[in-house]
Amino acid sequence: MPGIILLGTQWGDEGKGRITDLLAANMDMVIRFQGGNNAGHTVIAGNEEFRLHHIPSGILYPETLCVIGNGVVVNPGVLIEELEKLAQKKIKTDNLRISGNAHLVMPYHIILDKAGEQSLGKSRIGTTHKGIGPVYADKAYRSGIRVQDLLDLKIFRTKLEESLKLKNLIIKNVYGLEPLEMEEIFENYKGYVNIIGKYITDTSFLVNNYLDLGKLVLFEGAQGTLLDIDHGTYPFVTSSPTIAGGACTGAGVGPKKISEIIGVAKAYTTRVGSGPFPTEVNEGMGDFLRERGHEYGTTTGRPRRCGWLDIPILRYSIMLNSIDNIALTKLDVLSGLDEIKICTGYEYEGQLYQDIPPHQTIMHKCKPVYISMKGWKEDITAVKDFSALPESTKNYISEIEKLVKVPLSMISVGPERSQIIIRDRGLGKNILNKNKKPLLVL
Repeated sequence: MPGIILLGTQWGDEGKGRITDLLAANMDMVIRFQGGNNAGHTVIAGNEEFRLHHIPSGILYPETLCVIGNGVVVNPGVLIEELEKLAQKKIKTDNLRISGNAHLVMPYHIILDKAGEQSLGKSRIGTTHKGIGPVYADKAYRSGIRVQDLLDLKIFRTKLEESLKLKNLIIKNVYGLEPLEMEEIFENYKGYVNIIGKYITDTSFLVNNYLDLGKLVLFEGAQGTLLDIDHGTYPFVTSSPTIAGGACTGAGVGPKKISEIIGVAKAYTTRVGSGPFPTEVNEGMGDFLRERGHEYGTTTGRPRRCGWLDIPILRYSIMLNSIDNIALTKLDVLSGLDEIKICTGYEYEGQLYQDIPPHQTIMHKCKPVYISMKGWKEDITAVKDFSALPESTKNYISEIEKLVKVPLSMISVGPERSQIIIRDRGLGKNILNKNKKPLLVL
């Protein structure tokens, strides 16, 4: 079955949006399977920049069906703003579909998220304050409100009344904030359905039909593997499954319908918010990477923490996701450095760990073990072919491949769609040879 999963291998912000956008040219469908508007994908096409939070990156291709799957949590107000911004740029959105089983972000979720984070003080997780965690908590508690509930306002009103009773008690008595007005929320969401109602359907049947017909479907992940609720650096994680297995549950397909899994990795490492980050570098090199890589959150604008490439993390992601090949992004950011470091393991109390440590204390306190490689001075942003890269650049890529034992099939040397080197490394049997439509639409 021609199902392809694309996901992040680090702590998110790896550049998945532009890789999705690149591959979407030859896709029949792109489906987002988890997360909410706490994630942001930036796509640059010519002189236009598109910042997408809910809508899959394939929306720029009118022939590609774009689906928000059941594993996503949807803030309808934010979604509508996104639709309006696309309309202002003459981008049609008739090709969008929303799962009726996706859960809704409600105003009380956002209040509880922000208030809960503030109450943690120095122990805060570093959420985006978008209400995502509380929505998934309600989903697990079986008290959530789903997108399909908007199609029957009587059901929606009943569920809202029941939820608001408890939520207002917490908002008022625990956090000392003003309770929310039920009627105001009801009227707002009643208005939302008039706009997004036409997109709502059972997307699990839709995606399975596409796969059964042999059409190409790209499953687009948000965040990254190390933010997975089960396998990430808990509790400094997101609230949904970010790994390949989450694509099946978040889209409603069986694992046998997945034929290829692509991991996206930066040529260095970043993360937003709190939590362990063994290869983080401060000031000096950290500032260099942040400014050269424009490392500021798409959703929050927060400066990202920056550090050297972490091989144990990549190997961990490859294992958890059964990754077939890797798309390496932002290689051009490293241009101009005399020396580039790669973390090959960690040291803690005299013991060497070549994989992710088995205990969170070790992960927080370990020291990275590096190898050093010669950098390159040349500007690589115009390079179109791997053979034309500087020798030191090719050595860096080869060393990564040797360490992770997975081919690097795509290499990004700049922010534009056209600034990606496609290598014959296994990728393309199901994707690049399809020739459904032009690969690079500028």
